[in-house]
Amino acid sequence: MNETAAASVAAHPAGGVLMEARGIAKTFHDAGREIQVLRDLDLTIRAGDEIAIVGQSGVGKSTLLYVLGTMETPNAGKVFFEGQDLFALDPAALAEFRNRKLGFVFQFHYLLADFDALENTMMPALIARIPDGEARRRAAEVLDLVGLGNKLHRRPAELSGGEQQRVAVARAVVLHPRLVLADEPTGNLDPRTADEVHELFHMLNRDLGITLVVATHNERLMKEMHRSLRLEDGKLHEEPKGLQTR
Repeated sequence: MNETAAASVAAHPAGGVLMEARGIAKTFHDAGREIQVLRDLDLTIRAGDEIAIVGQSGVGKSTLLYVLGTMETPNAGKVFFEGQDLFALDPAALAEFRNRKLGFVFQFHYLLADFDALENTMMPALIARIPDGEARRRAAEVLDLVGLGNKLHRRPAELSGGEQQRVAVARAVVLHPRLVLADEPTGNLDPRTADEVHELFHMLNRDLGITLVVATHNERLMKEMHRSLRLEDGKLHEEPKGLQTR
């Protein structure tokens, strides 16, 4: 673990419970076959956590993130955020929850090609009905935070892969969400650029207090996170860590 990650661990002793998943089951049907991806899965996420979800491809890491992010409905079980049963909310309240409380970062950045970095980053704020001027101010501020303050008006095609992913991260945190869910966020990046994005995540956790849950195959990122959980046979298992503090 590098010094930045170690400092982040020290700065975030176990906080209050932010999110809980209890008894989660998720089944898909394919060509007449029933495939159970998650089974009776439990997870507790505390404020300030940095959690890596690891496991073989196809084991269900993305599905788990989508359930936590309320983009997939489980077949059984409940997900609570600060004690609130998320799947008991009506669709409008659930959409507002996702917009205000969660940030999402994916392996593919999904930036809008016809919009510049500032406009892409503004999108969640505009969806939240924040006035245009304030949305621009917030977007510029967070782009500066992620090291792109001098490239506000570059379109995605004018940015490197790492810079595009930084814009995606900025977009995810422009409303200062409590929790960011990231699905293989460095999977398409070279090792050096991936390390830069790792440090960006640690900075967001350390300086903004954003809780992180990251599905990853990256061994280095896994070792730098506070906790590593392996998804296997539909359930999560805590991975032993030499510097585990929880």
